[in-house]
Amino acid sequence: MGINKQIPYVGYRFSIGCDRLAYRSSNGIWPVSSQTTLRNSKDVPLSTEQLVDIYRKMLRIRLIEEAIAEHYAEGEMRCPVHLSIGQEAAAVGVCEALALTDKVYSTHRCHAHYLAKGGDLKRMFAEICGKAAGCIGGRGGSMHLMDVEKGMMASIPIVASSIPVAVGSALADKRKRSGKVTVAFIGDASIEEGVFHESANFASLHKLPVVFICENNLYSVYTPLHQRQPDRPLTDVARAHGMFAMHGDGNNLEQTFKLATEAVQRARDAHGPTFLLLDTYRWREHCGPSFDNNIGYRTEDEYKQWEAQCPIRSLRSRIGGALKSDLEQSMTAKIGAEIEDARAFARSAPLPDASLASQYVYA
Repeated sequence: MGINKQIPYVGYRFSIGCDRLAYRSSNGIWPVSSQTTLRNSKDVPLSTEQLVDIYRKMLRIRLIEEAIAEHYAEGEMRCPVHLSIGQEAAAVGVCEALALTDKVYSTHRCHAHYLAKGGDLKRMFAEICGKAAGCIGGRGGSMHLMDVEKGMMASIPIVASSIPVAVGSALADKRKRSGKVTVAFIGDASIEEGVFHESANFASLHKLPVVFICENNLYSVYTPLHQRQPDRPLTDVARAHGMFAMHGDGNNLEQTFKLATEAVQRARDAHGPTFLLLDTYRWREHCGPSFDNNIGYRTEDEYKQWEAQCPIRSLRSRIGGALKSDLEQSMTAKIGAEIEDARAFARSAPLPDASLASQYVYA
């Protein structure tokens, strides 16, 4: 099915003067590929070697998530899972723009953020399996991943709840003059919560070194954006709070990296917060390992339109012959072995000591 460019946009146009990214029809929300000029992005070219390494990171996230989906029904994973399949470029593109000491706060869909920031895979699998060796001792599961040593500070599943924590982190770093930048990954539904507006206002007022990365995957569980938001760019919401805002294709790794680099540098240079809206699409169900294109809230045709813009395939095509097939096969095999090693680690790890259940409970 072709894209009808006469269909009205649904508030997903570029906020920096670029063409529209998505159109809505009665049959779904369609992505629109466009050659755009990023007027507000700095020219930060990535070398071929960097692109190959980034491709490996994105492929690693995809294969890890697919392994979780494949083995979820075996019953070893003791929590719900919200997979990041299809959204890898947003996570990796942003985290590539960060320093190790910069901080990330995430949501219920945190796997890709955790891995892109360097989180430990063995401890991730152990956490999902509810084991004591997990990254938070088996207490939280898939939606509470963290690795403080790598700057992955917290993942909080309640919608928008990580936002004020991230803003508080940025306030502390500004007062300490640490030079650190805080990133808050949020979903499009987060801006419908009051705490976003309070935090955005506060961050702008105090010019805090925080970047809000809004991964717009078009749905809040099963409700599409146009049923939740009026017909206007989401970046206008951020601008209403005096915040610098940009909009990009979250499936385009290089574009995402360029915009994220600018946003992070603005924060580091004491120019205040940035709201970066990235359009992307989750391939699997909101919560769980399966596809759900048959239950009525979206169509198979819509999914196929977005799947055709797979961020990993797009980057692979961009790299071309610079990545030899034997190297790619070796890369894939090493990731597969790492995944199996992490799963074995999780299986053999002990369960938490029940006597410590109340530890870290303060209220």
